[in-house]
Amino acid sequence: MSAPTHTRPLPPVRRTRAATAASTRLHWWAAALPALAFGLLLLLLAGSGEAHAATGEVSGLVQVAEQLLRAVG
Repeated sequence: MSAPTHTRPLPPVRRTRAATAASTRLHWWAAALPALAFGLLLLLLAGSGEAHAATGEVSGLVQVAEQLLRAVG
């Protein structure tokens, strides 16, 4: 037969509003960076069939990167 155990109840945890909001809020860059990386990798895979290394043409990825830099900067 097992012996009875007595445990003390834990005191209630007081959480401030800032502490609970910071632990559950997702920052904008936590969603934007993986989406951006996925998009860039998808562009790399989609444009790999048309290699323009021998010619002087600019690839689609470079054009998209230039447009993004113009939009941001």
